[in-house]
Amino acid sequence: MCGTCGCGSKDETRILDLQTGKETALGNAHDHARPHDDGMQHRHDHGHEHSHTHPHDHDDGHIHDHEHPHRHSHAHSHGHEHGHDHRSDHVHEHHHHHDHAHGDAELHEAGHDHSHGHHDHADGHHDQSHDHGHDRDHDHGHGHNQGHNLVVELEAQILAKNDMLAAKNRGWFAGREILALNLVSSPGSGKTTLLERTIRDLKDRMPISVIEGDQATANDGERIRAAGAAAVQVNTGAGCHLEADMIAKGLAELKPAVGSVVMVENVGNLVCPAMFDLGERAKVVILSVTEGDDKPLKYPHMFRAAEIMVINKTDLLPHVDFNVEAAIANAQTVNPQIRAIQVSAKTGDGLASWYDWLQGEAAQARLAG
Repeated sequence: MCGTCGCGSKDETRILDLQTGKETALGNAHDHARPHDDGMQHRHDHGHEHSHTHPHDHDDGHIHDHEHPHRHSHAHSHGHEHGHDHRSDHVHEHHHHHDHAHGDAELHEAGHDHSHGHHDHADGHHDQSHDHGHDRDHDHGHGHNQGHNLVVELEAQILAKNDMLAAKNRGWFAGREILALNLVSSPGSGKTTLLERTIRDLKDRMPISVIEGDQATANDGERIRAAGAAAVQVNTGAGCHLEADMIAKGLAELKPAVGSVVMVENVGNLVCPAMFDLGERAKVVILSVTEGDDKPLKYPHMFRAAEIMVINKTDLLPHVDFNVEAAIANAQTVNPQIRAIQVSAKTGDGLASWYDWLQGEAAQARLAG
């Protein structure tokens, strides 16, 4: 499961080469806060109760047995066996022996049986039970929840791993003088229609291939192939965004030509794709006039990450309540450097500006390589 957004495991991801019909699974590509050598994600649920009794020799000459509700930390090792179900908690009982110091400066040896039970105090003061569950890391400080820290740690590790793979993709593109673009938008903005039109109009001037991202079906990939471009379909299952390792796997199937253009059509989503670098030269955000002109303010991370905003479906402007000038101003509020182009992928209006930008970026990619 993605630690950043909570979307589904990458084990569900399937990559289909639409030219050959070859389909492969992404495999065990999930990340953990604590990686395991066996490549599996384990369940760790250290939920247990414990009780222990210590004899105390006090100054009054009496020896008392006390139950100590106290915080202590201890290091222990234990063996356990558990079944791997690619989720993240296992329940086990373990016994450990450790010494710990209390506030009375006495050193106690305590053998703990971490099975569930009651604190039966020898002096008869009270009888109570408690349990506390911790995810992987635990200390016996009752009421202390480390869940938030673990989520932050997991998110940082996932993004760091993705950034490392994205850097490799970027180097791969540069070494082959390939222009790689990441097309992002909310669902229904017209990304696929814009790609189809672009491929048909430019395929004789620049070779274009596409990595098509969707949660399910190969419908969009088949549309791209019918338009005249090689295409690889990446189905993410419950996943709401593409990641750098998916792009690397897709490129291995796609095998784009040196000096060509690779368009990545990301899963329709204006949130998570903003955070996941794929190794692209630029993000292209598509905003249709059927959406609100305040979208850049509502989803600032995406519009801040994009180099260009394509306002699509301008042929519908007479029929919708959309202020083009306000949309551009809102985008420039969160990203003063963003460029805006107005197009209609259906009628072709404004596409010349889009094609000029593409060809200029392709020329720069060849020079940089």
